[in-house]
Amino acid sequence: DLGARAAEAALLQRGIDASEIDLIIVVTVTPDMFFPATACLVQHKIGARKAWGFDLSAACSGFLYGLTVGAQFIVSGAHRKVLVIGSDVMSSILNPEDRTTLVLFGDGAGAVLLEPTEDGEDVGILDYYHEVDGSGGESLYMPGGGSLNPSSHETVDQKMHYVHQKGPQVFKYAVRKMEELGKIMLDRNNLTGGDIDTFISHQANLRIIDATAEKLGFDPERVIKNIDKYGNTTAGTIPLAMCDAIAEGKLKKGDLVLFTAVGAGFTAASVLVRWAF
Repeated sequence: DLGARAAEAALLQRGIDASEIDLIIVVTVTPDMFFPATACLVQHKIGARKAWGFDLSAACSGFLYGLTVGAQFIVSGAHRKVLVIGSDVMSSILNPEDRTTLVLFGDGAGAVLLEPTEDGEDVGILDYYHEVDGSGGESLYMPGGGSLNPSSHETVDQKMHYVHQKGPQVFKYAVRKMEELGKIMLDRNNLTGGDIDTFISHQANLRIIDATAEKLGFDPERVIKNIDKYGNTTAGTIPLAMCDAIAEGKLKKGDLVLFTAVGAGFTAASVLVRWAF
């Protein structure tokens, strides 16, 4: 439901009908069910009759993974309109007795529409860098419900269907990796922090966002922060931050935008974009 509402808002802003969508990518770690894919449910809800779709799971880095995956279908010429939705209902997998996770997360969704650039336009995705470090899997995970630990009275009693997090390990990794991601993108594109018009990172921790921005030399006024409004909505944080940045006049056509995220897995992602509208 959240994903469908986000999709409808994006289509309304663009002024097109859902029937024009070619592909729907739903990024989530809280699907309504294992199958059918949430993308199928969204496709039906919004009436995107000719679209195919699939789900993508990469936790808090997922939305940026979805952007780059969707972009490949545009670059190849296979599709002209790809809808990427980040949507999570984290309240459904939080232990109400665990204050170390309960207070951190929220529910939310956001969506973007990817289309080909016009001839001569210097906008769109300029570069990306993604990474996985599977050794971090035990630091942030939900052990129950999959084929390894199928749902049973025992898994419920042992609270295996909730988020399990080793906070200090996740924090240390995120602090180091967010700076690394930003530096890689700046160096590869011969940029400095002063060249970035808007910095939008995954909204997991205010200290991590501020530390990354300071170390990379970003103007504090151009760093988008909305964790105080929504908490950590996992795949929803970056598209929600995009919406807030637009509303605040901090994101406009031609701006150079850097996105970064770190998530369970561990997954890591960074995308450099020249804003298109």
